[in-house]
Amino acid sequence: MTQIVMETSFSDLNLVTRGKVRDIYDLGEHLLIVTSDRISAFDVIMNEGIPNKGRVLTQISKFWFEQMDDIIPNHIVATEVADFPAIARKYRDQLEGRSMLVKKASPLPVECIVRGYLSGSGWKEYRQKGSICGIDLPAGLKESQILPEPIFTPSTKAELGEHDENISFAEAMDICGGDLAEQAKQATLTIYNRARTLADSKGIIIADTKFEFGVFEGKLIWIDEALTPDSSRFWPKDLYRPGGAQPSFDKQFLRDYLETLDWGKQAPAPPLPAEIINKTAEKYMEALTRLTGIVL
Repeated sequence: MTQIVMETSFSDLNLVTRGKVRDIYDLGEHLLIVTSDRISAFDVIMNEGIPNKGRVLTQISKFWFEQMDDIIPNHIVATEVADFPAIARKYRDQLEGRSMLVKKASPLPVECIVRGYLSGSGWKEYRQKGSICGIDLPAGLKESQILPEPIFTPSTKAELGEHDENISFAEAMDICGGDLAEQAKQATLTIYNRARTLADSKGIIIADTKFEFGVFEGKLIWIDEALTPDSSRFWPKDLYRPGGAQPSFDKQFLRDYLETLDWGKQAPAPPLPAEIINKTAEKYMEALTRLTGIVL
């Protein structure tokens, strides 16, 4: 039976952050990022984990970081436990396949979101304003419709339990500085365009995704995760029908289930049935296998 890792607790390592999904340890020169099987929806962490989710996210991130390293450098130092510092290697059983040793970068204070299709909060904002993050869009677009061209729609970074807020590019420039914001925007759009083409050839539409960037030794690098089902909307190309919500390979399936409940989208989270847990796990696994050929 698959071991579900809800959190790690390595007593002789320095835990600096436990986020919605990742546990981050400071190993001195580098950080150790461990991707758990936790899953969140509407910024609330569920009580149950999704089998193999942390491994799926790590392997997909590794795949995309490698695909894009000619566009922008990333934070990976090592992904094999054998290459980690000795103090971490004794935790191999919990680290294998779900961890990365990474550079210590200073994260940008905004999330870099790119949308190629009209969905999620972008769809809601478009219906209200006819625009997203200050970018005017043509009238009459349908939900899930492809946009004339991908758009960069940054957001704030909320504290755990709070919600991110969409902001304009001008606001992102004020927060990050004009040069860094422009570099992040160009990297976001370039990565997305290449990823969208590659995923399309594997039968997956990447409707939108969010990136994290940081500054390391004075230069912008790509950090955190890369084009995973946690940070993206993945739709099966063969089932795509604009005009409504789409089937997905991501946690939209979980969100859709939660929307059927009488739950106020605040902690504590409602219990998840085994059927929902297993179906979510299958969707994550299918995304990994379709993109990379890896079968866990």
